[in-house]
Amino acid sequence: MRDDTIFALASGAGVAAVAVMRLSGPACDSVLRTLCADLPPPRVAVLRRLRFADTMLDQALVLWFPGPASYTGEDSAELHLHGGRAVIQAVADALTRLGLRPAEPGEFTRRAFLNGRLDLVEAEAVHDLVSAETEAQRRQALRQLEGELGALYRGWADSLRGVLAQQEALIDFPDEDLPPEVEAALLDTMRSVRADVAAHLADDHRGEKLREGLFFAITGPPNVGKSSLINALAGRDVAIVSPTPGTTRDILEARVVLGGVPVTLVDTAGLRDTIDAIEAEGVRRARARAAAADRVIVVVEAGTAAPPLAEPAILVANKSDLGAAGPAGGLRVSALTGEGLDLLRDRLALEARRLTETSGPPPLTRARHRAALQMALERLTDAEAAPLPELRGEDLRLALRALGRITGQVGVEDILDTLFRQFCIGK
Repeated sequence: MRDDTIFALASGAGVAAVAVMRLSGPACDSVLRTLCADLPPPRVAVLRRLRFADTMLDQALVLWFPGPASYTGEDSAELHLHGGRAVIQAVADALTRLGLRPAEPGEFTRRAFLNGRLDLVEAEAVHDLVSAETEAQRRQALRQLEGELGALYRGWADSLRGVLAQQEALIDFPDEDLPPEVEAALLDTMRSVRADVAAHLADDHRGEKLREGLFFAITGPPNVGKSSLINALAGRDVAIVSPTPGTTRDILEARVVLGGVPVTLVDTAGLRDTIDAIEAEGVRRARARAAAADRVIVVVEAGTAAPPLAEPAILVANKSDLGAAGPAGGLRVSALTGEGLDLLRDRLALEARRLTETSGPPPLTRARHRAALQMALERLTDAEAAPLPELRGEDLRLALRALGRITGQVGVEDILDTLFRQFCIGK
């Protein structure tokens, strides 16, 4: 438990009907007695006049959460104030004069982690849930917050602890004629965990793609309507549209939601040979961005031949309003009239879902998890091939340590500041 008490505005900034001030720490009960004249019943919203130094601050709903049955595991409280800036400032000044300090970003959730209310995977899910833009992101974050991912990793760790205990027995009692079935069962469990970890890693980064969003690059020759197409798909003017070829020279981006997945559409320079140094640099960047994109949308003008396509690129024949047909296999659209755009959006939404949908356990959502699991997989592979039982035991301990770093059981001090600094102040 921390020995100081913190407070922060948990609701959004600006004028609103209600502003929520959160408090956490050992002084919460005395602060409530000072402001409200008495301590409200636990976990019951009560209406109280807040007074400090003979001054009426506000009439507010007050909630009291005695620890450890609170979000942070400490004594906590919430003041549901009227949302005017003057009210918020007056209450904040009173709390400061009572010895409380403003919370740092993510400090409430950090205290929840340090007090054992959340593991590190669940704490990361809190941030993902607050940041979720789409329904699919919300569902993924909730599954992680409910402990499914942490339970999966702890299950593997529990299995490896049993294996390590058996391995230590084989090391400590080599003359006890332990049955050969002991080592056979040990190896079977270790191989099973290794196979599960390897399968979990072979997910094509689906969870990370959903959490961070996909990138779809729009490429093609100059003057085929790529800029008009991104404007139509985004529903706003992202790029300058001009009949002059080579107008787009730099990378332009627009964030949209397709199939419940956040997707950044990237408008690129027209692909052609040019002696113009600036345009040539734009073409180079366009090719690089297309190579790194999750999907490439190749735009041509209706009636022209389709360029060679690398699967799974999406071919779009723009300017269908001019009456030309083809090319074969292309989606006919008109960014000018809107013809075919709904079909194109449906196709892009389908691709977005294909790239992010998962079945079974919750997917990996962070590079930190992936790096730790990769380390655990390497150590388990080494353990299986270890020529000596002592070396196998050491590899098992290192694999366990790698799994523990994901949930926060071991060695996480170096990442806590980085993690919780991403949170908003009141969380």
